[in-house]
Amino acid sequence: MSHKRIPKRRAAMAAGGVVALGAAAILLPNANASQDGGSPDEAAAAPRTLKSADASDLAVRLAGLLGDTFAGSYYDSGAQRLVVNVVPGQDDQVVARAKQAGAEVREVDNSMGELRSGARTLKSEASIPGTSWAIDPRTNKILVTADRTVTGDRWDRLESTVESLGSGMATVRKSAGTFKTFASGGDAIFGGGARCSLGFNVTAGDGSPAFLTAGHCGVAADQWSDAQGGQPIATVDQAVFPGEGDFALVRYDDPATEAPSEVNLGDQTLPISRAAEAAVGQEVFRMGSTTGLADGQVLGLDATVNYPEGTVTGLIQTDVCAEPGDSGGSLFTRDGLAIGLTSGGSGDCTVGGETFFQPVTTALDAVGATLGDAGAGAGGAGGGDAGDGAGAGDAGDAGAGAGDAGVGGDAGSGLTG
Repeated sequence: MSHKRIPKRRAAMAAGGVVALGAAAILLPNANASQDGGSPDEAAAAPRTLKSADASDLAVRLAGLLGDTFAGSYYDSGAQRLVVNVVPGQDDQVVARAKQAGAEVREVDNSMGELRSGARTLKSEASIPGTSWAIDPRTNKILVTADRTVTGDRWDRLESTVESLGSGMATVRKSAGTFKTFASGGDAIFGGGARCSLGFNVTAGDGSPAFLTAGHCGVAADQWSDAQGGQPIATVDQAVFPGEGDFALVRYDDPATEAPSEVNLGDQTLPISRAAEAAVGQEVFRMGSTTGLADGQVLGLDATVNYPEGTVTGLIQTDVCAEPGDSGGSLFTRDGLAIGLTSGGSGDCTVGGETFFQPVTTALDAVGATLGDAGAGAGGAGGGDAGDGAGAGDAGDAGAGAGDAGVGGDAGSGLTG
């Protein structure tokens, strides 16, 4: 396969065009809604059927449009609709515009400001290892989770903090597992005795080929190889963990390395066109070097997780399973949108559990890189040959979604959901 490097200016324009077309696709059908015979107002107010990617784009725009009236949103995958929460008694005109844009509007009690204030209280008073919280727009509450290590005085402290937020503001649930990052010793990409998964190939700000992975992988080792005990092929440029995220930019040592914008699913590759924001309720897929392909849905946004190593904020919470070695692996949609990088969580792919991901959009902004067709030239993606069981492969094969078709048993199933 041959690949052509796109000049940065042209690439940026191409990526912007995708976003612009997505917005037009959301809004333009409403301009002709009255042609069906109903009144313009009635037709415009009907919730539209949307793909999850279009719903995510619309949610971002409506959050800005609604201002203080906005109280979160989520994707109803069954009805294929975007549901937007609003606080009653605010600006009815902007609510009407949200309906005209195609969203289903729902009145709720808790404003986004109140929910975020509650999350800040939890951070200041209950940053206990083994806990997490995220705003859940489907319940209009803060979902607080405590793993099995949170007992005794720590549990009492968490419970009393939640109660102090007031009735109807937060719910607490227990997890059977233990929150941890998913780095391990084994295969895929290797550094300093740790094994992780490669997330997405990108183009660094100076035009050189690089990739994104988890920040806790980036702080574990400076250099990374695509084979256990092999020569390093990439060097960490930037890494954040713990703190405001869990992401790292790792540059390929050879500037001629071909780094495709795609995820290796084992028996096929999925082209990645661009990065996108996650939406609660959205169907997502994860690829990792330990467990291969897994799927689930987004449960919460702007999640805070208190790992043993420290607190990480701004994550995506999902019910997609993961295990040690999957750290840094790619979270994406079936239509090729990059969503996240595997951070950590609890449980495994036998019993399930909670899993947290670093938003790709935030990581790209922080490191100044680009992704998609605007990214670095191309080459193999994912780690390793189909049957080698190592998730390794050549330097050009340490690409997006480092996963091994021979690992986990799911990699060859395709995106069947």
